[in-house]
Amino acid sequence: MGLRCAASAGRLTGVRNMSMDYKSAVMAQAETKVTTLDNGLRVATEYTPHQTATVGVYIDAGSRFETEANNGTAHFLEHMAFKGTTKRTQAALELEVENMGAMLNAYTSREMTTYYAKCLSKDIGHSTEILSDLLTNAKLDLNAIETERDVILREMQEVNNQPEEVVLDYLHATAYQGTSLGYTILGPEENIKSITQADLKEYIDTNYTGPRMVIAAAGGVDHDELVDLANEHFGGLSPELNESEGAKQCRYTGSELRDRDDNMPVAHVAFAVESVGHTHEDYWKMMVANSVVGNWDRSFGGSENLSSPLARITAEHNWAHSYTSFFTAYSDTSLWGTYAVLDPMKIEEFTWELQHEWMRLCRDVNEPDVTRAKNQLKAALAFASDGTTAVCDELGRQMLTHGRRVTALELDEQIEGITVDSVRAACDEYIYDQCPAIVAYGACEGLTDYNRVRNAMINFA
Repeated sequence: MGLRCAASAGRLTGVRNMSMDYKSAVMAQAETKVTTLDNGLRVATEYTPHQTATVGVYIDAGSRFETEANNGTAHFLEHMAFKGTTKRTQAALELEVENMGAMLNAYTSREMTTYYAKCLSKDIGHSTEILSDLLTNAKLDLNAIETERDVILREMQEVNNQPEEVVLDYLHATAYQGTSLGYTILGPEENIKSITQADLKEYIDTNYTGPRMVIAAAGGVDHDELVDLANEHFGGLSPELNESEGAKQCRYTGSELRDRDDNMPVAHVAFAVESVGHTHEDYWKMMVANSVVGNWDRSFGGSENLSSPLARITAEHNWAHSYTSFFTAYSDTSLWGTYAVLDPMKIEEFTWELQHEWMRLCRDVNEPDVTRAKNQLKAALAFASDGTTAVCDELGRQMLTHGRRVTALELDEQIEGITVDSVRAACDEYIYDQCPAIVAYGACEGLTDYNRVRNAMINFA
């Protein structure tokens, strides 16, 4: 109780220094230390005086690095890593982590697989050893593999019951058709049912190599100590940088995919264009444009006062249940667009207004729009750096995508340097006169014909 009162008092007395505090926070980012081991594995740390730390292993491997035949293997491996090693049974692993008071987790995306542990600072060595055991000594027991097939198939059923997940998978399938970015992360059902122990071992040997992995840690962690731990536990990784299918360019195709089901009460629709990857100079300009389009939901209060023109007019005419702007970026490409949940009879009206807003970004976006969006991005970046796990995740991801840590000061300067003219130019490059990728799922009979949508990307009136 006393701590809450003290924090409130601090906020009240510090109001006049908010601008200084923001700049001070940007300037005072913890020092990033990076060491590369002989086998190519990079160790990156940021020390802060926390009693806790997060350490993670970030691997340049996900569904994009798979083939049609082994799609789903990266995600399957994520499951199998926790099912026991040559040193620990599953039960012993779970008890050991629980007794340490730590948290162990993992996730798979299209371009990255991550295993991480959040623990007390004194346990960073123990946690690092456990992570190495999971990744280098996974038992891949045949019975456990068979059991896990059913678990992943149930997970697939859960995902398929979430319309937003279905639409975004459909969107990748049509936008990147014929390439590995079009694959789902879980893989098709037939692959899940047929992946073998040999397939899993081959995937590890091919992708879990030193040059394609980063150990990142944030919080109460000593860099030199972690380097020694990495040498001890990960020094045996192969130094080979193996070529993968995902290293090839994933071609974008303007197209549409409709999955009509009139038994559903609404239509789930996504509109997207191809934009730039993480490291491109226009990345933050398109982030600003994305923020200008904004988000809206019927449950929002005061919709008429929202900054987004699209949100205000959608609320006024009750055109949608909700909509969300998105910018799903990869190393060399991205999908920039909007996902909406729409009443079947109002799809055409919302589509028209959405394209009107997209064309406004290319022609008439104004200073208040851009300033507001820049401030929102700065706030989002500050919120995303709140906690050792968030910092560790950003550090690991940047080391894989950029090859280095992009400092908060650099990001602030990039965002601050964005102008109205630069946003218009970027939108003109990636939105105007481009072929969109469109997906509709549910009661979508009223979706505007693709050729009309395409025509409105240049001849909007």
